[in-house]
Amino acid sequence: MNSPNLGKKCKVSLLFDHLKTDELAQHLTYLEFRSFQAITPQDLRGYVLQGSVRGCPALEASVGLSNSVSRWVQVMVLSRPGPAHRAQVLDKFIHVAQSLHQLQNFNTLMAVTGGLCHSAISRLKDSHAHLSPDSTKALLELTKLLASHNNYACYRRTWAGCTGFRLPVLGVHLKDLVSLQEAQPDRLPDGRLQLSKLNSLYLRLQELAALQQQQPPCSASEDLLHLLTLSLDLFYTEDEIYELSYAREPRCPKSMPPPPFRGLLVVEWAPGVTPRPDRVTLERHVEQLVESVFKNYDPEGRGTISQEDFERLSGNFPFACCGLHPPPRPESGSFCREELTEYLLRATVICSKLDLAFLHTFQEVTFRKPAFCHSCSGFLWGVTKHGYRCQDCGLCCHKNCRDQVKAECKKRPGAKSDAGPLETPIPPTPAPPASCGSEDNLSYTLSLEPETRCYLRPPWTQTEPPHPS
Repeated sequence: MNSPNLGKKCKVSLLFDHLKTDELAQHLTYLEFRSFQAITPQDLRGYVLQGSVRGCPALEASVGLSNSVSRWVQVMVLSRPGPAHRAQVLDKFIHVAQSLHQLQNFNTLMAVTGGLCHSAISRLKDSHAHLSPDSTKALLELTKLLASHNNYACYRRTWAGCTGFRLPVLGVHLKDLVSLQEAQPDRLPDGRLQLSKLNSLYLRLQELAALQQQQPPCSASEDLLHLLTLSLDLFYTEDEIYELSYAREPRCPKSMPPPPFRGLLVVEWAPGVTPRPDRVTLERHVEQLVESVFKNYDPEGRGTISQEDFERLSGNFPFACCGLHPPPRPESGSFCREELTEYLLRATVICSKLDLAFLHTFQEVTFRKPAFCHSCSGFLWGVTKHGYRCQDCGLCCHKNCRDQVKAECKKRPGAKSDAGPLETPIPPTPAPPASCGSEDNLSYTLSLEPETRCYLRPPWTQTEPPHPS
C-alpha cells in the first residue's frame, strides 16, 4: 500500500524536485541569517588580527555553510544521469539564485552562483546546450553582478543601494576589515592612537552588527530546514567532483562554444573550510529529518512509508554517486521508521567520509560451498546464488544486504589473494566504448553492476584523472 500521494495529502513536500524555487531560496536565506547572527565581535576581531577563520567557531561555521551550499549545487547537478535532467537542475538553481537576489541575500547568492559557474559544471557543454536563452542570460547577469573585477565594483554599487533586509557577501566585507587593519599602524609616530583607522573599523563593524538585528522577511518550515541541513552535511572533495564531472561528460574534441559565464568569484574565500559533521551531529540531523518525513508522509500514523516514497525521498541526496541505493522491497512493500533511519545514517556517514575503516571492498562471487549472509543470516550457495565477499576481511553478504552491513572491515593479511576454492569471482561485463557526447553509452556504462564495489572510490569515477580546465 502506498503512503499518501506526495502532492496531495502531505503537509509539506520534502522532495527537491517539488520544492518551489522561491521557497528553497527563503529557507536557504533563513539558514544563512541564523549563521550570520551567531558571529560575535570576538570572531570578527580574531579574523582581522590573524587573517584566518581558524579559532573563530561561528565565523568558520558561516564560511563552511557557504562552501557547503556551493558544493551541494555542484553535486545535485552532477547526480543527474542525462544532460537534459542536469539542465533541469541547472535551471532550477538559476531561478533559486534570482530569488536570492530579490531577497538581497548576497552571501548565499554568491555560493549558488559560484557552484553553477564552477569549472566542473561550466564544462558540461551538452547539459548547458539544453538551457533556455533566458536562463543562460540570467546566469550571465548574476555572474557579472558578483564578478571580482575592479574589487567587486558591481556588487559594491548594488549593495550601496540596498535597503531593508539584506545579507552581505561576508568574505568581501571581512577582507575590507583586514585591509583597514593592515593599511595603517595602530598608533601615530608620537604614540597617540590612530583615530581615523579606529573610526573606519568601528563604522564597518557597526554596519555588520546592525545587520544582525534584522528580522528575516519570511518564516521557515522546520521540516524543510531539516532536509536542507542534512543535505549540506554531505562532504565531497574537489577531486571527487571533477571525477564525477568527467564521468558524466568525458573530454571530447566536439567543437562547441564555451559557456559565456566564467567569472572570477570569491566562492571559497577561505578555501578548504567545509567542516565535516561528527557522527553525533549526523545522527541528530537524521533523526530530525526522519521525524519530519513521517509527520508529512504518514499522517495516519501507520509507522511506514511506501517504497516509492522512500526512493523519491532518498533522491533528494546524491547517494547513488557513492553506490548506495534504497534496498528493494516486494511489490506493495513498505519501510518503517527504523529502516529509513538506518539507511540515511549509513549513507550520510559514507558520503561524509566518516569512519572509513567501516567500509568494505565487496566483490561479487558465486558460492560453491554453503555460506551465510553476515547481515540477514540468510543462505548463500549455488551457481545462481550470487553474493558479495569483502576482499579485505572476507565478510559475506547478499547483494541486497551490502548497504546494511554494520561490522567494521578488519583487513587480514593476504586477503586479496586468499580467494580459496569457496567462491569464484563473476567475470566483469565489458563496457562499451564511450563515444563523444553519447549520453546513451554513458548511461549504459554507469548502470552496469561493477565486478568490484569499493565504496571509498566508486568504479564510475575511474575515468580520467581530474585536471581542472
